[in-house]
Amino acid sequence: MDSELEDLRKLRITTMEGLEGDEGKEAVEHDDVEEEEEEEEEEDEGVTLGFVEKPKNPRSLLRHLFPSKAGGVPAWLDPVNLPPEKSRTCGFCGEPLQFLLQIYAPISEKKSTFHRTLFVFMCPSMSCLLRDQHEQWKREGGNLCRSVKVFRCQLPRTNPFYSSEPPRRDGTDKPLCTGVSLCCWCGTWKGEKLCSSCRKARYCSEKHQALHWRSGHKNDCRRIISSEASDSPLVASTTLWPEYEIAIEEEYVFNSEVSEENSSTSLVPTDNNKKDEMVQSLMDQFEADADKKSWASFQERLARAPEQVLRYCRDPMARPLWPLSIGRPSKADIPSCSYCKGPLCYEFQIMPQLLYYFGVKNDPDSLDWATIVVYTCLESCETSMGYKEEFAWVQLYPTATLP
Repeated sequence: MDSELEDLRKLRITTMEGLEGDEGKEAVEHDDVEEEEEEEEEEDEGVTLGFVEKPKNPRSLLRHLFPSKAGGVPAWLDPVNLPPEKSRTCGFCGEPLQFLLQIYAPISEKKSTFHRTLFVFMCPSMSCLLRDQHEQWKREGGNLCRSVKVFRCQLPRTNPFYSSEPPRRDGTDKPLCTGVSLCCWCGTWKGEKLCSSCRKARYCSEKHQALHWRSGHKNDCRRIISSEASDSPLVASTTLWPEYEIAIEEEYVFNSEVSEENSSTSLVPTDNNKKDEMVQSLMDQFEADADKKSWASFQERLARAPEQVLRYCRDPMARPLWPLSIGRPSKADIPSCSYCKGPLCYEFQIMPQLLYYFGVKNDPDSLDWATIVVYTCLESCETSMGYKEEFAWVQLYPTATLP
């Protein structure tokens, strides 16, 4: 808690440090977002909040039950046509991306979106996230390098993978078919590479194959060959984030009056919450009125439900809840849909509290963000089988700079 308060004291809202040359100038220009957007705020009604909780039954997170979940491995909606190799790696370090969360968000008005899930992946490297934040300011066309990627998958009611009837959730539900073989190390991406010895274990990348080999497959491989049976675990990695179910609540059910003990600068639940006087003392140290106002509004909304890890509202008029005015995109910074060329709209944002539940350490080198905002195709344009990549905007705290 003390380290978090110290981080707040160090905040100085001026320009984005760590940028060089034209990129730095461009970022400063983008800080002056259009006046009408500065005044736009998220609507009070229609916001759905997501909270993480340990599932009472892990089987409730299987793909044929259409879960919303965070951490662990994804429950792929389309289990066969997974994102291609070029889409599943970080644009900066080239490592396979790690699963962050998925949201089941069907759209009842369209037949093609009877089932619809959004998947968020990211590189666990803070260095890559910093570079991602700088890259997203580029307005020119072409594919930007990203360390945070969002994939949309949707299916009609009648499809090859699931029954057209709703799940009974009594332990008898099963998918109509099995999916592709996944990587034995991460359990996330398609296992296109075979172990040359046992010809049983599969991997999404050479790195994951090497990690599995060093962690014990070297010995298991010989046993698998001799027994002609594979008992390798589905997921051998111990570095995945812990798995949670995402429970959904409407924001309006929470009392808007916040007690003093909930009015803390901490963005995670703690046992030593500070009082309003400390909040005001820290807020007085901010140098820019716009950021002071944004931070105060952000804290007030979060204080209604401090454990929220996600905010969802697909209303075209909805706006994200920005912690800071610096680093917010203008309308021109949000690209068009790369498939139908239609507009993208805000759908949900991921809050920094999720890192607390993932057990991410609070130090300068650890992963951290102020918010991650996801924009999706307004029309949720149709796709056959497979996944379409959407757009995520990263907002980091001003103290986070490239080395």
